[in-house]
Amino acid sequence: MDEADQALAYAEADFSASNELFIQLFEQLHPAEFTGRALDLGCGPADIPIRFARRYPQAAVDALDGAKAMLELAQKAIEKGGLTQRISLQCQYLPATRLEQEYDALLSNSLLHHLADPLDLWQTLQAGAAPGATVLVMDLLRPSSPEQVNTLVAQYASDAPDVLRRDFEASLYAAYTLDEVREQLAGASLQGLSVSQVSDRHLAVQGQMD
Repeated sequence: MDEADQALAYAEADFSASNELFIQLFEQLHPAEFTGRALDLGCGPADIPIRFARRYPQAAVDALDGAKAMLELAQKAIEKGGLTQRISLQCQYLPATRLEQEYDALLSNSLLHHLADPLDLWQTLQAGAAPGATVLVMDLLRPSSPEQVNTLVAQYASDAPDVLRRDFEASLYAAYTLDEVREQLAGASLQGLSVSQVSDRHLAVQGQMD
């Protein structure tokens, strides 16, 4: 989303329900208070890093995105939230296999279906994970029929700007099924991570790295 108008429309959209679901899933996955350093892949306008930093006041977050327009909006949101000391932004495309450190948590929300090669995400997770790191990847789940796509678009994007409604529809078609993600994990030797449906339109990959 390098176009400024597209990035702004995305940043102004209300994704609070799905983003809060992401935080709740992490809380279930990591019941103890998180005090380490997290890596968020595909951070967009930084709503997830900001929510994560507020939920875990001793955590630090490095947030990556390949779209400069998104990162400009993210920086403004981080500054407004007073979190510049705890959230660091990086403009980088995946696979990011030369990370400067290992992370205690690896996060990604709604990035997987945007990638030309899903292995880019899984390789980055492997490259950046400290032993025992907590992994949470949430993404859209591809509906089983065009009728279900239309139903979801009508339910969740009927009042959205045209650019977001079109993007949502295209993203649903581009998303993966549970079995397809399991095949991806097997191909990346990440069978220790579990895959499940977590809402009417989302799946989640979660677990701890070996």
